[in-house]
Amino acid sequence: MMLGDLGADVIKVERPATGDDTRGWGPPFDDRGESAYFLSINRNKKSIALDLSSAQDRALIAALLAEADVAVDNFKRGTLERYDLAPTRFLAQRPALVWCTITGFGPESDRPGYDYVVQAERGWMSITGEADGAPMKVGVALADVVAGKDAAIAILAALAARYREGRGRHVVTSLAQSATAALVNVAQNVLVTGRDAPRWGNAHPNLVPYELFEAADRPIVIAVGNDAQWRACASALGLHDLAADPRLAANAGRLEHRAELVLAIGERLREAPAAHWLGRLSEAGVPAGVVRSVLEALRDTDASPLTGVGPSVPGEVRFVPPRLDEHGAKIRRLGWGVFDVPAPA
Repeated sequence: MMLGDLGADVIKVERPATGDDTRGWGPPFDDRGESAYFLSINRNKKSIALDLSSAQDRALIAALLAEADVAVDNFKRGTLERYDLAPTRFLAQRPALVWCTITGFGPESDRPGYDYVVQAERGWMSITGEADGAPMKVGVALADVVAGKDAAIAILAALAARYREGRGRHVVTSLAQSATAALVNVAQNVLVTGRDAPRWGNAHPNLVPYELFEAADRPIVIAVGNDAQWRACASALGLHDLAADPRLAANAGRLEHRAELVLAIGERLREAPAAHWLGRLSEAGVPAGVVRSVLEALRDTDASPLTGVGPSVPGEVRFVPPRLDEHGAKIRRLGWGVFDVPAPA
């Protein structure tokens, strides 16, 4: 979808009758019967339903690959080889082709890739949730999202290399590797100390104050990222003794005295509504915000019930998410020429 947002012509190949699994991941469904989940990730694509066991359909896939710049697959190991659609075959025929395989746990694993399992096995759940609570998954399928972005980056890098070298390549990504890399600073803390990472709830392992607090009417978050912001924060909250305390001048000291500092800030914030504190913190240049619901967050965007949240990269929405095999007949007749046919108004 990101490549489509950036202007790529994308043909989505789905199984006949049922199509992409996410078409059935509901409710909610829209008035056309499409699941909200499917709609969220399938704009700017055209759909064709093809049966890999059909020689005629496999021939059409080969014909499409003969003109494609990029192919993306996420089949389990050995599936494409069984149908004589292996990447090696097409890369040999067309050295300029870029092929991206997205796996669950790497090219040598037969395990299916599901976000929840990856979040569990790659450490995410162990560091998410309240400090004394149960392990918790992230509220969105973030391992899927990160892996998709990594795949898009790998594809664009391979295309850039093709312009320099005149050949494509086979790039392989996995949910597991993307999720592991996304541990970033948490992973580095563990590597440096040799100690496992605890859960911090809404606090930060390396920064204080950097967490959720309760104002008089609703929760707010304060994210102090440096010592100057700390001084500004303490002054904006009227905590002048803390602002002048040499023990708290540097972040390392604030970590050491975390409990004392957080208690004092929490007591002060409960004295007035969130809007009052956010106004003062904003004037002081301190990063802070209220905890908004998803509905509240979307009110400030151009999100659509049909095409989802707008592109996160400079791009545009050109096509609504397709119905199953909506463009099948035209693709069979026109191939990639289907993109020369104007979309209906």
